[in-house]
Amino acid sequence: MENARLLTETREALEQQTATAEVVQVINSSPGDLAPVFDAVLDKAFRLCDGTGGSIWIFENEGIRHIASRGLSPAQVENLIKHREQPDLDERDPVKRIMRGERLIQIIDMAAEHSHGPAINSLVSLLGSASAIFVALVRDADP
Repeated sequence: MENARLLTETREALEQQTATAEVVQVINSSPGDLAPVFDAVLDKAFRLCDGTGGSIWIFENEGIRHIASRGLSPAQVENLIKHREQPDLDERDPVKRIMRGERLIQIIDMAAEHSHGPAINSLVSLLGSASAIFVALVRDADP
């Protein structure tokens, strides 16, 4: 049993290292062009987490800006932009929580937890019940 657990942990660590190396390769081959980098980050995150939809946002001044998505319809992306690209994000929104310093937020069942603000509630109405993970990409201690 212990050998199986160690084998699984080793396999997962290797997958993470491989994904990191692949993103670094894209960074090195795309100087000045961040679009392929963000696409590679989403691709690797989906592969590692068995994801079905996600997006990347950049923090600017007091707000955020959408820069890449995968697995979301245009209506879902538009809905997220409408609720998130504004300076007065709801304090319960996971993105606002990341702006305040949290680095990882996991919501097991978004439909069951209505305490995450209008953007998440609106996303639930489009997707139905789903899990979500919000991860801060950090540079110099800033998300």
